[in-house]
Amino acid sequence: MNAAQTLIGSSQKGFTLMELLVVSGLLVVLASLGLPAFQTARMAAWKTAAASNLRQLTEANIAYASDNGRYCPADNYWNNYRWCGGRISGKSYDPTKGYLADYLGKSRRVTPDPYFTTLRPVNSFELGSGGYGYNAYIGGSVPGNYDSSTQMVRIPYPLGRMAHPAETIMFGTSALAYGSSVQEYPYLEPPYWTDENGKPMQEYGRPTPSLHFRYNGEAIVSWCDGHVSFERNEKRSTGWNPYGGNADEENLGWFGPDENNGYWNPDKG
Repeated sequence: MNAAQTLIGSSQKGFTLMELLVVSGLLVVLASLGLPAFQTARMAAWKTAAASNLRQLTEANIAYASDNGRYCPADNYWNNYRWCGGRISGKSYDPTKGYLADYLGKSRRVTPDPYFTTLRPVNSFELGSGGYGYNAYIGGSVPGNYDSSTQMVRIPYPLGRMAHPAETIMFGTSALAYGSSVQEYPYLEPPYWTDENGKPMQEYGRPTPSLHFRYNGEAIVSWCDGHVSFERNEKRSTGWNPYGGNADEENLGWFGPDENNGYWNPDKG
């Protein structure tokens, strides 16, 4: 064998088993080093998108109030129409038939929270809110009066009466604990149940919370003046959940003061 043949033969030699193991190990290490950075970047992108969605929802509701003198109704007496969808003949909610639909652009629907969709929420009749909830006080669920002249639609909060819009929640990331998972839920329940006038009733305890602190312990909240903030879960007791879920395990809760239902109540004084 001449020198050229020797060179060709050596160049055609394959990897040994040990070399393959070393290369595979290096690839695993490199992938593991890159994965956390990728996940962090992806979560940051989802968080930015969700904040933008909430800002747009808030702007849509402010526009609704400017045209109608009151904010968008939360729902109607029969619960077949909501701010985020309408249900006909017992079918699931159509997300293009909500009371706010005319103000949500060509799609006429809420743009879903991109992270919430990856959590694979269980199916429920609550579909249409995209993983966001509406403050029950602003939408009229508290105190719960209805306009009999308009097919028993909730009477929402009037535009211009709010003393502190920058300290009153409008929308936020939401969910409801359901079994070992979460379901979509279109409302943000206040820290305490209320009477027919919207006054908190501490003696009756708390509802099950629906503000979802899903972004590494943070909830995204929009306020009635239009700004958006990121809030940390402030652990406190939670109310009974009819669906059997665990609100603490699913990172659901409240933040801010409890007195007078805190940031939820536009008439807290």
